[in-house]
Amino acid sequence: MEINAEIDKLVRLSEAWLPLLMEYGGRLLLAVATLLVGWWLVNRLTVKLSALLAFRHADPALQTFIGSLSNIVLKVLLILSVASMIGVETTSFIAAIGAAGLAIGLALQGSLANFAGGVLILLFRPFRIGDWIEAQGVSGTVDSIQIFHTVLRTGDNKTVIVPNGNLSNGIITNTSRQATRQVVFDVKVAYDSDLSRARQVLMDMAEDPRVLKEPAPVAVVAGLGENAITLSLRLWTSNSDYWPVTFRFNEEIRDRLRAAGVDIALPNRIVKLIQSDAAETHQGEPA
Repeated sequence: MEINAEIDKLVRLSEAWLPLLMEYGGRLLLAVATLLVGWWLVNRLTVKLSALLAFRHADPALQTFIGSLSNIVLKVLLILSVASMIGVETTSFIAAIGAAGLAIGLALQGSLANFAGGVLILLFRPFRIGDWIEAQGVSGTVDSIQIFHTVLRTGDNKTVIVPNGNLSNGIITNTSRQATRQVVFDVKVAYDSDLSRARQVLMDMAEDPRVLKEPAPVAVVAGLGENAITLSLRLWTSNSDYWPVTFRFNEEIRDRLRAAGVDIALPNRIVKLIQSDAAETHQGEPA
C-alpha cells in the first residue's frame, strides 16, 4: 500500500510539473542555442569589423578599441535578449542601462565629442602623421593622432595639443597632401619702370632647377595700385622645395631688379602740417 501511495504521489507530481518542464525546458534549450549561435556571430562580426578597419588603414589603437567596444555591447544585448526569452523581466535592466548611459554622456559630453572626432579623423584620414596642417588657429607637423586629441609640433618646436572634437568640425588646411605647390611671388615696381625688363628679371629667376617646367612659370601684372604696379611671378615646385624657393626669391629680388635698372616702389606718406590761427597771432605779436 505504501509503495502504491508513493507511486501515485510521483504520478501526480509528474502530471503537475511535466507541462511546466516541457514549456520552460523548450525555452531554455532555445535560449541556450540562441546564446551559443549569437555568441559565435558576435565574435565573427567583430573580427570582420577589425579586418575592415585594418583594410582602411585605421590606427591600431582605434582598431582594438572599436573591436572591443562593439564586442562588449553586442554581447550585452545578446544576453538581455536571451534572458527575455526564458521569461526574465529585462525592462528594469534596460532602463538602468539607459539611465547610466545618459548620465555618463552628460558628464563626459566634451570627452565624447573629442572621442567621436578622433574616430572620424582616424577613419577618414584628412591628415596623417608627418603632414603639415593649419587648423584651429595653429599650424604645425602632425606628431601623433590620439583618440581624444591630436599633437602638433610647430615650426619653432613647440608642442600643441588640439582636441579632436574641434579639429574634426573645423576647417583643416593640409599643405602636405599634394605633391606640388604653387609659389606666388609679388613685387611692386614704380610706374616709370620698364615692365618688360622687370618681367624678364622675374622669369630669369624662375630658371631654377627646383622650378617645374609644367605648369610653366608666368610673370603677370597682378594689380595697379595708387603708387606702384604689382608684378606677380607664379610658378610650381615640389612640396619640399616650396619654402627654399620662396626664401631664395625674397633674398635675391632686390639686387636683381636694381642691377637691371628697375626701381622697387617705396611706400609714399603724405604729412600735413596744420598751424592754428591762435599760434599765428601769438607769433605775430611784438616781444
